[in-house]
Formats: sequence, structure tokens, C-alpha cells
Amino acid sequence: MATNPPKLKTKITANERMKNLKETFESKYGESPLFYAFAPGRVNLIGEHIDYCGYSVLPMAIEQNILTAVSVNDSGKIQLANANPKYKDFSVSCSEEIAIDRDDPQWYYYFLCGVKGIQEKFGLNHLAGMSCVVDGTIPPSSGLSSSSALVCCSGLVTMEANQKSLSKVALAEICAKSERYIGTEGGGMDQSISFLAEAGTAKLIEFQPLHATDVKLPDGAVFVISNCCVEMNKAASSHYNIRVVECRIATKMLAQARGVDSSRLLKLAHVQMELKASLEEMLALVAEVLHPEPYSREEICKVLGITSEQFSTELLSANTQDMTQFKLHQRAKHVYGEAARVLQFKSVCDSEPADATRLLGELMNQSHASCRDLYECSCPELDQLVDICLKSGAVGSRLTGAGWGGCAVSMVPSKKVESFLQAVREEYYLPDPRRAAMEKQSLFVSKPGGGAAIFLEE
Repeated sequence: MATNPPKLKTKITANERMKNLKETFESKYGESPLFYAFAPGRVNLIGEHIDYCGYSVLPMAIEQNILTAVSVNDSGKIQLANANPKYKDFSVSCSEEIAIDRDDPQWYYYFLCGVKGIQEKFGLNHLAGMSCVVDGTIPPSSGLSSSSALVCCSGLVTMEANQKSLSKVALAEICAKSERYIGTEGGGMDQSISFLAEAGTAKLIEFQPLHATDVKLPDGAVFVISNCCVEMNKAASSHYNIRVVECRIATKMLAQARGVDSSRLLKLAHVQMELKASLEEMLALVAEVLHPEPYSREEICKVLGITSEQFSTELLSANTQDMTQFKLHQRAKHVYGEAARVLQFKSVCDSEPADATRLLGELMNQSHASCRDLYECSCPELDQLVDICLKSGAVGSRLTGAGWGGCAVSMVPSKKVESFLQAVREEYYLPDPRRAAMEKQSLFVSKPGGGAAIFLEE
């Protein structure tokens, strides 16, 4: 695999979408783009909410992506426009400090996260002036990583416009950190697959250090994505960061119970490494140490020997300061169980047994049950959609992405795809006028796509 994102020559006129984007750019700015950059969305096949706990995940890039047309100039400004008129234009001076409003997560603030990440990486006091038009085909707030793809595309654009060079791994790490400017405490999966993806294969993404391994998916089955049509913006709500905080506290409590210094441990994977324990042993430790009833702030402070003020400043994030109850047992049990399922999923893909699709389907179903019951990151519409997918012929179906809305991913035998799509259409989308109107972009077969790249016009 090439180390840096590829630069590809392409005939713009041969690609309808790029041709339209070029025309939009020219009518907006009165000049032609210098280059184009794209970053794909992703679907996570298994391994939900465990990347920020230090565990491996198993996503693939999808064909839907963020595409940006760019010109570089000496205007002293970064001008941002969106091909979708619903999203307003924005511009910022290259000489001012880039400010990102966490309380108002507009599309252009995600773009500016990527700009700021590259600026800080290279210590750039004066960024190159840029004019950009962004076009996205990833449904927003659907759990397919539209926001992270936008941050990745922006990081790539800013690197290229300022004539810098970075590896895919470095770009993924910078973009994962810089998305936190908007308040999302993600673990790095979305940015990693956006840069490290390769067409035709899923990837096992490991962290610390960041590393991607090809995972060959079984023949005879395809993955179908279906959007439940409930949107959830991670940066605009606290659900996601609440789970990050609960896992952080569970880490400290488990370490404390085993006499390990918890002051430097922030992730559940770190406790496992310190104890040199298996995932099964960690699940037994959760059952032994953490009670299923929610913990109060007072109980946590007492066990950890910290003050209420330390609790707020060291363990909570900006948008979780009001939390009073913490379900530590359930969150840790999900994380260690899900981490084990990821390894089992890869093992089945590698060994290619005759009943591979059945085994993978069972792991996906177990994953959804854990997300629903232990991590509580599903919603009634997603649960209904997953049930319909299973009744319609999927061997496995689960929520994908942060949850609380967004998409399900289903593993469907190739010979049943058409009847599956028709059944889901009739059962979930057509009875509801709003869903029926969204069905065309909400229900589709996805093949593993390639990673982020720069395009130059031939």
C-alpha cells in the first residue's frame, strides 16, 4: 500500500459529478479549480464504540464520499461554499486564529477542523488562500461518517494547498485529533479507514500504533446499508461523549480494584494490558467489580479517592458536566465483549469455513443486541429496521456508526439481494411518506471502496 494519499490524473468531462462540481466552482469564483480531493464515508461491519477504548475495529470504506474542488490564491482568505444550497457559504481570514464553535456544529466548522489540524502540525502562521466548493454524497447524521469524511477531505486539501506532504497514517491521526475541536471525542476509526481504505477489502484497524490489515470478506454475500431516517449529530448531542466518559470512569474503577495506579489509564484496553489479562478475564472482572446498578458521582469519588471538583475536571467533558448517574458495568461489558467479537469476525474471514456467512451473521446479531441492551445506543426505529432486515433474508444485521439513529448494516446472501431489498422497501420505507421520499439514498448495496485521494485534471 502506498504511504501517501495518491494523486490521480482524471478526465473531468468523463465524470458527471466532477463536471457539475467544476461548473458550480467556475460560476461561483470565476476561475477553474486547481485540484480536487475526495474522502470516503465508511460502514463499520463490527466493533461499535470501542475505538476510543483502544480496541480494534473492522470497517470498510463506502462509495459515497466528500468531494472538494479547490483553487489556491493570495486572497488571504479561505472561502467555503457547498454544492448543496441548503448549506450556507463561509469565509475566514488566513491570518486570524481559526475559531470553531462547539455549540453550533455547522458544516463549515468541520471543514475548519481539518484546516486547523494541518496548520498546527506544520506551525503555519500564514495559510495559503483557498477557494473551495464541497459536494457530499454521504447522507448527513446517518452513522456513515459524513462529518469525519469532511474533516479528512479538508485536511488533505489544506496539506496540498500549502505544498506539504504527509503519510496516510499521519493524516488520519491529525484528522482524528482535530475533529475534537468541535467537541466529538472519537477514537480514530472513521479517519483511519477514510485514508487507509483500499477497494475490494475491509480493514482491521488497530490503534497505538495505527495499523490497517486487509480482511477478505466471504464470497456469496454482500453488505446492504439501510438508513432508519432518524438523524443524530454527534457534536450537537451529549449521548456519544457520555459513553466515552462512562468508559473512562470504568477504566479507573477496574484498575483501582486490582491495585493498579489508575492516574495514567484512560482507556479500557489499557487496564487489560496492565493486568496482562484476556478479554474473557476482563469480562469476569467486570462482573465481579462493577455492580449493574448505576453509580452516583459520590460513590465514584469515594472509590477513587478524588474530590467532586477533580471528578468534573479530570473525568467529565465539556458537555457531560450535568451527568449524575453512570452505568459502568453495562458499558464495560459491551466494550470487552465487542472487542472479542471483532477478533472472532476476522478469524472467520481468515479461515473461510463453509458456514462463514452464518457465523459472521451471528456475531453481527450479538453485536446489535449488545449495542441495544448494554450500550443503549440504538433507538426504536433502528431496532425495528434490524428486525425487518433479518425477517427479509439477512443472516446478520446491526446498527453501524454512533447509533441513536442512522444506519443498519446487513449481511445478505448474494442470491437473495433483490428479494431482500424489495421486502425492506415494502416493510420499512413505503408505509411512511417521509421514509419513502428518502428511500433511494437510504437503501443500497455497498462494496468496499478506496481511500482518500487527490485528482488533477488531465
